[in-house]
Amino acid sequence: MERVLKSARESGSLNLSNRSLREVPNEVYRSLDAVGQDEKWWESVELQKLILAHNNLEELKEDLRNLTSLTVLNISHNKISSLPSAIGELPLLKALDISYNQIAVIPEEIGSTTALVKLDCSNNLLKELPSALGRCLDLADLKATGNLLTRLPDELVNCTRLFKLDIEGNKVTTLSDNMLSSWTALTELNAARNLLTGIPDSIGALSKLIRLDFHQNRIASIPSSIKGCCSLAEIYLGNNLLSTIPDEIGELSRLGTLDLQSNKLKQYPVGGCRLKLSALDLSNNSLSGLPPELGRMTSLRRLLLNGNPIRTLRSSLVTGPTTALLKYLRSRLSSDEEELAFTGTPRKDDVIAQAARLSLSSKDLNLSSLGLTSVPSVAWETVDLIKLDLSKNSINKLPDELSSCSCLQELILSGNKIKEWPGSVLSSLSNLVCLKLDNNPLSKIPANGLEGLSKLEILDLSCTASPVLDPSAISVLSQLQELYLRRTQQGQFPTGVLGLPKLKVLDLSQNQLVSIPQEIKAMTSLSELDLSDNSIASLPAELGLLETNLQVLKVDGNPLRSIRRSILDRGTNAILNYLKDKLPNH
Repeated sequence: MERVLKSARESGSLNLSNRSLREVPNEVYRSLDAVGQDEKWWESVELQKLILAHNNLEELKEDLRNLTSLTVLNISHNKISSLPSAIGELPLLKALDISYNQIAVIPEEIGSTTALVKLDCSNNLLKELPSALGRCLDLADLKATGNLLTRLPDELVNCTRLFKLDIEGNKVTTLSDNMLSSWTALTELNAARNLLTGIPDSIGALSKLIRLDFHQNRIASIPSSIKGCCSLAEIYLGNNLLSTIPDEIGELSRLGTLDLQSNKLKQYPVGGCRLKLSALDLSNNSLSGLPPELGRMTSLRRLLLNGNPIRTLRSSLVTGPTTALLKYLRSRLSSDEEELAFTGTPRKDDVIAQAARLSLSSKDLNLSSLGLTSVPSVAWETVDLIKLDLSKNSINKLPDELSSCSCLQELILSGNKIKEWPGSVLSSLSNLVCLKLDNNPLSKIPANGLEGLSKLEILDLSCTASPVLDPSAISVLSQLQELYLRRTQQGQFPTGVLGLPKLKVLDLSQNQLVSIPQEIKAMTSLSELDLSDNSIASLPAELGLLETNLQVLKVDGNPLRSIRRSILDRGTNAILNYLKDKLPNH
């Protein structure tokens, strides 16, 4: 023990987990008082990190107040029934883990830990959270699963920096409108297995929300304001009382997983067919048929329909491959579409002129889907243009004149015929924040092809004819937050992304990847990672270290043999926790 304490005085970190301790050694509370004669007292540091997890502790003493430099305290997996009021005398405490104990009350003094960022009080005996928690204005991650909570304190509206809230497995009956409208930074909201009867209209204020889990509640309807959650990638609403789904759900363009199993749905909305889902669970509802428009959802890989009284489709289609069912639905749709004769279209020149007039005030020029073979001069003649959309045309080259658009922040070139990398033009667009060149027959990007784009935050090179990205080229984009490399014939993980500190979204789906490097653990800002449809046989355990921020992990369509199907089906959190548990120190 003395050796461990001596090391702690040198590093500021003390780990006494898994030692079968029944009480905290007194020396821990007075670490610096026990400096040995062979130690240089002036080199000793105050204890900053204390790990006491997985022991048999029954209490913490009030002497805890002596550890005023403590920033991390973990007493999880013990037998502690109460916290000392001295917990409020730790002014620098940022992370507190008291999960898996027998705590019935968190003292109001917790409100004095104003530096608190992360609190895990899950799997205790809590009937309420202290109202003083509302004074912890930096609180960003709150986990209170597996307790006896019936409500959340109103004072939590003050915690406006909250980005992750997990209260699964309680008895909460309602979430107030004020709370949701205050938590606009939320990226993950898990209130599964509670007694919720509805979803507040203010849910639409959560524009950054990526994962929403309300499964196994008593929710009867979804508000149309759900369309405001424009970042949503996963929705879990299974085992509720839903009878209808609003058409507005079809406006969630980034939604990939929608779980609506075990509800009371009689039909799936046509508006919902606009989604680009990869997984849709409609099992155990009251569906008698499906809208033909669902056939347009060609991204759908997994459609579950068992347990429905479907009479309009053959059972072989319902239980067979998803692709066959979608093809059949499209065949029903085609005859209807033929009846819709679209009589006359405006002249191309008139459309361009109208778009130019609109851009004078909006600074947004939309020339999408006009059959253009070259960029019209209006693109560089519009003063201070900020956004230019030239997608879905037949353009094969960018003119040099476009270099004069120095204010341009967003350039959309998706779905054209560009073969050569337009480096000479792009290098002049130094204010570019978003660049989309997906679905073009691009050749390889030169190693210095991205050097002039220092402000770029979004880059989409998906669906190109060959691997266009030089591993070293991407490393210069220090501000990059979203990178899409879907179906680019990548045979290896692009190691250049490992050094991008702000990258939040990485799409490597539909490639030829066989492995993921352990160094991925360095990508701590990552919130979405799509590895679906590759040849990956196993995932590195280090991926589990990204559990704090990684909200969406897609791995379907890979020959994964090291992870059980039951874990894969439970989604991102289950996979990451499984991987983290495989690490030696877990």
